[in-house]
Amino acid sequence: MKKTAASKKSATADKTSAPEKASAAKKAAAPEKARAAKKSAAPEKSAAAKKSAAAKKAPAKKAQAAKKAPALKRQAPAKKPAVAPKKATAAVKGVAPAKTVAPKPPRGESRTALVRRARRIDRELAEVYPYAHPELDFENPFQLVVATVLSAQTTDLRVNQTTPALFAKYPTPEDLAAAVPEEVEEILRPTGFFRAKTRSVIGLSKALAEDFGGEVPGRLEDLVKLPGVGRKTAFVVLGNAFGRPGITVDTHFQRLVRRWRWTEETDPDKIEAAVGALFPKSDWTDLSHHVIWHGRRICHARKPACGACPIAPLCPAYGEGETDPEKAKKLLKYEKGGFPGQRLKPPQAYLDAGGKPALPLGAG
Repeated sequence: MKKTAASKKSATADKTSAPEKASAAKKAAAPEKARAAKKSAAPEKSAAAKKSAAAKKAPAKKAQAAKKAPALKRQAPAKKPAVAPKKATAAVKGVAPAKTVAPKPPRGESRTALVRRARRIDRELAEVYPYAHPELDFENPFQLVVATVLSAQTTDLRVNQTTPALFAKYPTPEDLAAAVPEEVEEILRPTGFFRAKTRSVIGLSKALAEDFGGEVPGRLEDLVKLPGVGRKTAFVVLGNAFGRPGITVDTHFQRLVRRWRWTEETDPDKIEAAVGALFPKSDWTDLSHHVIWHGRRICHARKPACGACPIAPLCPAYGEGETDPEKAKKLLKYEKGGFPGQRLKPPQAYLDAGGKPALPLGAG
C-alpha cells in the first residue's frame, strides 16, 4: 500500500514537471539555434560583402584601364552612294552616262519638297526670262560647235565679237580644216588661250570633214569624239541646234544649283545627273538657259543682287549678297540693268522684250 502511494506521488510529480521541463528545454535550445543561425548567416554576409566590394572596384579598374589605353578615333560609317532614277542621264548608246547621284535635299526638306521647290524656281525664272536663248551667235550647227569650244575661259560676248571674222574667212569645216594655224591664232587672240583653241577648232573641223562628210553629227557619242568637245559642249549643240534635251553645266549653273541646294555635288557629270533627276527630260534645255541667264544677270558669284531677285523667297542662300532693293538694282547686268546683251544678232523675241544687241569688237 505504501509503495502504491509513493508511485502515485512520483507520477503526479512527473505530470506536473513535464510542461516545465519542455518549456525549459525550449528556452535552453533557443540561444543555441540563434547562435547556429548567426554562424550560418555569417559566411553568406561575408560572401555578399565580397561581391559588392568587387563590383565597386570593377568600374574603378575599368576607368584606370581606359586612362592607360590610347584614345581611339571614332570613324564615321562609310556612306553608300544613292542611285538616282534612270532618267537622270540621257540614254545614249556607246557613251558612258554621267554617274547618277541622287540630290541631297537641305536639312528638314524631303525629296518631294525639293522637287517641288526646284520646279517652282524654274517656273518663276521662265516668267522672268521668257526670251532666254543660247547667248552665242550662230547660224548653223558648225558655227555653234566652234563658238562653244571658243567660249571656254572667256565670255560669250567676246566670242560673239570674234567669230564674225573667223566664219567670214572659213565658212565651212573644210575651209577651217585647211587653214594656216598662225592666221587662225591671230583671229582668235582676243578669246584667250588662242593657240590651244586654234588646235581644237582646226582639229574638229578636220574630223568633221573626214569622218562625217562635213556635217556636225547629231549624236552625243559622235560629238564627244571631236577635239575640244566634252559633254557640256555636246549638250549645247544637241539642245540648241538639234532640239535634243540636255543640261549645260557651266560655271553659272554649278554655282546656282548649289546655292539653291538642289545638290551638293561639285563634279559636272554628277551635277548633271542630280539636277536632271529633279526635272522631266523635256525641260532640260530651257532649264539650262534659265539658270545660266539668272547667274549672269542677278545671282553673281561675288555680289549676288539678293534684293532684286525674283526667287528670293525660295532661295536658301538669300542674304549672301546685297539685300537692299535700291543697292541691289545697281548690281544687275545686261538688259536687267539696262545694258546691251551678249549677242550681236539676238533672236527677235529678245529684241521685242527690250533687249539690246551687243556692240561689235572694237566699237565701244
